[in-house]
Amino acid sequence: MPPRLNLLGATRSLAIRPRPSIVSRQTRVFQAVSRRGFADEKDPKPAAGPNQDVLPHVSEEAGDMSKITGETGPDVGQGTPVQEILERDEEGKSKAPEVIKEQINDKKAAEDTTFDNLLALGQMQNAADGLQLDDPAVLEGLGHKFGLPQLPLPSNNNLKHRYDPVVSQVTNLLMKHGKKGVAQRNMSYILNHLRTAPPPVPNPARPLVPGSPLPSRLPLDPIQYLTVAIDSISPLVRIKSLKGVAGGGAALPIPVPLTVKQRRRQAVQWILDATSKKQSRGSGKSQFAQRFAEELISVVEGRSGAWDRRGMIHKSATSARANLNNRAVKRF
Repeated sequence: MPPRLNLLGATRSLAIRPRPSIVSRQTRVFQAVSRRGFADEKDPKPAAGPNQDVLPHVSEEAGDMSKITGETGPDVGQGTPVQEILERDEEGKSKAPEVIKEQINDKKAAEDTTFDNLLALGQMQNAADGLQLDDPAVLEGLGHKFGLPQLPLPSNNNLKHRYDPVVSQVTNLLMKHGKKGVAQRNMSYILNHLRTAPPPVPNPARPLVPGSPLPSRLPLDPIQYLTVAIDSISPLVRIKSLKGVAGGGAALPIPVPLTVKQRRRQAVQWILDATSKKQSRGSGKSQFAQRFAEELISVVEGRSGAWDRRGMIHKSATSARANLNNRAVKRF
């Protein structure tokens, strides 16, 4: 009798492999790409060379420290001068050009020069000029770059008198509400404007103060420019009224001479009055100083109204000279 077929047992012995899905295929492709060699990497790590971990140069380290501390460091981009290299190379120094040899010799001579050598050279120069080496006037200046101060020291030799007297007086007259810093800034702008302005063209009918330099040289020294402008319009006298001297309660005008400081003060007051009447050309903190400097230039060129005020005072003083002979005036 033939055996019976068992289909269920036959199916159990078969190995059924499922069809691979798309996701698994992509995973395999990604794994294959991830296993590529080092030659295909984007940023391969370079091999370490012999000078990989060498410390920086001394000048480079000094430059980095100067950046941190804010100081001036060495110029790393500039190489070593040829003269310094040749100083250590005798063979190269002998074959160097004559120009470099002269520079090396001059540098060596400057390093070998001492104060005693300079003093000896100065004594030799004095002897050549015919001066006696034992003269006290000659010995007093030996060894000093500048002349010795004259003793005793003047009474005004202190910090309060370290500026020019004209500059100090004008600065104090420019000051308002005790703000001297603002006045000093304006004074600095005024001097700078006088220095950079073109040379003035004076009016022959209104000459400047005697002894003043040429107009073309005034911008070279702004302090002298300021002094010449103020002294040129400074009045020599002022008119003083004596009440009840003329009789009947009438006042008698008499001329009174002024000191240098009083004359300059009156001149600066006139310049300030004219400056306040001018219109500014712009806006800013320096407009007042600019108008004051322009008024000074107008004074030197003879275009300022301060000349007319000075002339009127001198004319009135000339007419009032006769009042000095009055008996009542002599009592004062």
